[in-house]
Amino acid sequence: MDSDERPAKMRKFEHGDDEADDKIAIATVPVTAGETETTEATGDAPAAAGEKPKISKNQLKKQRRLERWEAGREDRKVKRKEKAKERKERKRENWKEQNMDENGNVPKMPPSRSPRHFVGSGTQVPITVIFDCDFEEYMYDHELKSLGLQITRCYSDNRKAKYKAHLALSSFGGKMKERFNGILAQQYTSWKGFQFFEEDFVEVAKKSKEWMATPQDDDDIGALAKASEGEEQAEHDASSEEGEIVYLSSESDNVLTHLKPNGTYIIGGLVDKNRHKGICHKRAFNRGIKTAKLPIKEYLEMRDRQVLVTNHVHEILLKWMEFGDWGKAFMEVMPKRKGGKLREDGDCDQDGSNAGEEEEEDPSEQEMEAAAKEAVEDAENTANLPETVVIETMKGLPIGETEAD
Repeated sequence: MDSDERPAKMRKFEHGDDEADDKIAIATVPVTAGETETTEATGDAPAAAGEKPKISKNQLKKQRRLERWEAGREDRKVKRKEKAKERKERKRENWKEQNMDENGNVPKMPPSRSPRHFVGSGTQVPITVIFDCDFEEYMYDHELKSLGLQITRCYSDNRKAKYKAHLALSSFGGKMKERFNGILAQQYTSWKGFQFFEEDFVEVAKKSKEWMATPQDDDDIGALAKASEGEEQAEHDASSEEGEIVYLSSESDNVLTHLKPNGTYIIGGLVDKNRHKGICHKRAFNRGIKTAKLPIKEYLEMRDRQVLVTNHVHEILLKWMEFGDWGKAFMEVMPKRKGGKLREDGDCDQDGSNAGEEEEEDPSEQEMEAAAKEAVEDAENTANLPETVVIETMKGLPIGETEAD
């Protein structure tokens, strides 16, 4: 019995040795790095090439909704024209009924809105605000659309302001330029007081000195006339002639106390839900540009640290030029949902409530709709596209955050 089993065991042992020898022989065959990479690549290739990237159900729903929206674009355009025609006809009939005299004469209807390219009665001041839009690679498509809406809102706010700044947009290109030339039909080319440049913010800041060179009477520039009270007069004169260039960033150690005549202030056009912290500050530091943050914690008590949207930063600067008071400017602009209130004198939170540090909660659907409608109605050159902009905003294009504060 034992003698019968022993050869079988020997045969199994010898077979194992042969397998081991074969494995060793295979392992010792030289293989080049290129062959290794090719083998690994071809092994993974079927999965990568044969399978489409998986997307969530929500993303799939959004994609299908967007496809339906694009497919019905022409039909909506026809319906908008029909509705506009019907509204005009109703207004004409109402005007005729209310204003016809005894002889059947009807006076001419007044225009329903201000003429296109109408510039408000505000005073132009020697201040430039530049929107640095060289962050396309850091944003998703819906965030780029949101930024476009914010830029439109900035133009609208500036046009209505009591004291207007010169506006400029740097690094204008890519998808933003495609959008402004396409769906917005190049309306930006007629915006008064707003210039668009392909160059970066440093080059545009140099150009800003040219359009701010026109002398201004101190009586006509609001808070700027009082901006440097308490400073040495010689220092004030020198800074006023040369102007300053400041990149607004919440990571800065400097606090912006006031705006200076001939000053240029740069706002980062970044809508990223605060994924890329410090990118604006680093960008300015690398280019040798001074940075500063708005004095939010010095004037406001906030429920938590907040991120300001691009148009809010711009509007705060406009309100400061009007009031000469940061506290009043903040209270005029800050949304009520943020729960901000003025600080008492000497009460200053040490941890700081500065924009660009934490993510702001998304606005509600009603707030997005109201903001979109206001931006469209106020900007005279986007008045022809209310439904397009409003519906795109309602389709999940949050009025996002910017790192500038």
